[in-house]
Amino acid sequence: MLTLADELALLAYDDDGTRRLGQPALGYGLAGAVLVELAIAGRVEVADKKVVALSTERIGHDVLDDALSRIADDKLRKPKAWVEKLSKGLTDRVLDGLAEAGVLRREQDKVLLVFPRTRFPSPGGVEPPLETEVRARLARAVGADGPVDPRTAALCALIRAVQFDKKVFSDQPRDLVKRRLKEISEGEWAAEATRKAIEEVQAAVSVVLVAAIVPATS
Repeated sequence: MLTLADELALLAYDDDGTRRLGQPALGYGLAGAVLVELAIAGRVEVADKKVVALSTERIGHDVLDDALSRIADDKLRKPKAWVEKLSKGLTDRVLDGLAEAGVLRREQDKVLLVFPRTRFPSPGGVEPPLETEVRARLARAVGADGPVDPRTAALCALIRAVQFDKKVFSDQPRDLVKRRLKEISEGEWAAEATRKAIEEVQAAVSVVLVAAIVPATS
């Protein structure tokens, strides 16, 4: 089964390995996905604006278990701090995991015959079936009314937070996408503690992304 970080990474790369979501947005989005996954799994929650470990029981996924261990062993921090801390090196870890699972292929070449580059195209250059399932799930969520399952709602919230919705939902009317993503982000689609954690993480991802973009454009 794909994690939310896996799903976001697949959406962020074209089938030829071209990245469609730049850094630091992708790294922050993946870090947010890890925190959200831990919240949905009942391992963490946000209390008094801080991320709190509720359990150290392993989930069975290295990226998630490492993050949980770091949160449990560290001092209490706000979601924003954990998004920044967990984002470091996370993109490579997630992509390496997808390559090891055979979902993507690791390909090394050189740019201008000099600079080494690692790419992660899909096997055969066609969309992986797992990614097709993710896209179909998102399309159903945006194209319908009413609540959606917590994982899909969380992925929608993360896509919105990293400003990736125009590309992910490029074939859908823009007004519909904006309205529906807002409804999903604000909806009563999960237990209160989980929904609160995901709202806090979504806000944290947006804040750190804006903070990173503003200096670069000023």
